[in-house]
Amino acid sequence: MEIVDAKPAWPARAWGLAVLGGVVGLAIHWLTDDPEKYRVTSDAFRLAAATFLGVGGVAFALTLERVRINWSVAFALVAGLVVASVIYWNGGPGRWDANDGWRFFCGLLAVGIAAPLFQAMRDQGRRVLPYAAVHDHAWTNVVLGALALAFLGIVWLLAWLLASLFNLIGIDLLRELMRKEWFGWLLSGAALGAGLGMLRDQDRVVGMLQRVVMIVLSVLAPVLGAGLLIFLLAIPFTGLKPLWEATRDTTPILLGCCAGGLILANAVIGDSAEDEARNRLLRFGALALALAILPLAVIAAISTGLRLDQYGLTPSRLWALVFIAFACAVGLAYLVALATKRMGWAEAARPANLRLGVGLCGLMLLLSTPLISFGALSVRDQVARLEAGKVTPAQFDWAALAFDFGPAGRKAVERLAQSPDAAIKAAAAKTLATKDRWELTRDRAATENTDDFAERTLVFPAGTSLPPELVTAILREENGCGRKKSSLRCIVRQAPGGDRAILLKWWQDCKSCSSNGVQFVRAADGSWNSAGRDVPSVQRDEAGIAAQRAAAERGEIEVREVKRQQIFVGGKPVGDVFE
Repeated sequence: MEIVDAKPAWPARAWGLAVLGGVVGLAIHWLTDDPEKYRVTSDAFRLAAATFLGVGGVAFALTLERVRINWSVAFALVAGLVVASVIYWNGGPGRWDANDGWRFFCGLLAVGIAAPLFQAMRDQGRRVLPYAAVHDHAWTNVVLGALALAFLGIVWLLAWLLASLFNLIGIDLLRELMRKEWFGWLLSGAALGAGLGMLRDQDRVVGMLQRVVMIVLSVLAPVLGAGLLIFLLAIPFTGLKPLWEATRDTTPILLGCCAGGLILANAVIGDSAEDEARNRLLRFGALALALAILPLAVIAAISTGLRLDQYGLTPSRLWALVFIAFACAVGLAYLVALATKRMGWAEAARPANLRLGVGLCGLMLLLSTPLISFGALSVRDQVARLEAGKVTPAQFDWAALAFDFGPAGRKAVERLAQSPDAAIKAAAAKTLATKDRWELTRDRAATENTDDFAERTLVFPAGTSLPPELVTAILREENGCGRKKSSLRCIVRQAPGGDRAILLKWWQDCKSCSSNGVQFVRAADGSWNSAGRDVPSVQRDEAGIAAQRAAAERGEIEVREVKRQQIFVGGKPVGDVFE
């Protein structure tokens, strides 16, 4: 990448974009504000119109140049329409299911990828995509966006300082203005527009900053490349099982590594052979990253495949498959480049990047529309698993079906409420009667916690059956007793039919942590509540703590009367008891 020669200044652009940004900000406030309910409107058309103005305004500000201004206007209109359509079809964020947020992201990503492609064609005046131009515009847009946001933050800081300054002499006008939502939108829009306009006139400065960013990222390439290669070399010795046991976020972590590898590798290879890093360490780092992307993507595919086999389709897993497929395509393209060009692999990787970018842009544009519904696909798969008996009605995630899979999920619940299977019918009817997913989640969590509590809690005397109300009270006070993966050890002692119970607990993975005791008392209405505070043991040394825990495991737990002193004033107790 070369530092471009400075273009003639265009002050009118900064002023024009500042005015345009302010007008757009005010329009967004007017469209989204619901003064009667003191919140953002839920009207899909108004939200879509506000999105159209916001996205279109930013796209216009980023792409505006003296040459072919009408092209920039057309691109801004199309960009705004694409993202606004997502809002119009799905409503605002408050009405989104698990699928709609990703559609919105796809719309934004499609516009973000399309911008440098459009800018390159606009500069040429025809449908050609020189890689160097696309690469330069892509990185410039990222740097410009970051600098414009920084400028916005500085403007707000300056406004706050001035408001505080004038407030010192009793002039509150600016402070009162800053409390108005319309002023915030006006100031933010004008600041972003002015910032982008001014920065566009500073091509050499932006180019230098872009170069600094590329250098910093390229220096990180050997670090990440070495780490990823060591990870892949360790896999044959550790196997893949530790990946599934360590976390449920295996796929996102692996995809994040693929994305990081893609960015850092391209920072090294630049937009041409002349722009490629000359340092051998950096070049080998980029090569290592190119080698690592495909294996990481394959492992992510295996991870997601196991989840699909165990739990079936969900929108989030289908979205994961989309990005895994793209990561595999990138990894395969880079592997072919390495196989054919070896150390000169960057020469083949650059045109592959361009083709992959165009393909990803088209795919994201398609997935932002309702033409493909991952929610409907997931509903069919999950209902088929339920009706085939692969999952019981008690284990089935009714909350996800009813509230995360969109309208198709709700219709499926209504159909299942007429099922000939009594258990499915009852569970579906209960789901339809709930107002939101949190109620279903709470009920399911309470059932699971109660079952886990019975499995992992030791009760004395042996064979004693704890009252359900007592179990509920213990879980309310100490939910860790009902979680399978919790290291909390819980022991309960209650005389059969008694009105008092003792809960003793400690963290098993901490040998120096003392145990804590809580007493529960049954009220006249049959409910149980904790009596007093959660009092820690006085044991401090590890040997004493180990002996105490061993005694607790044997059931040597009792409550004794202990004489204490307390201050009384006017016959009334004051403060805590003391020795």
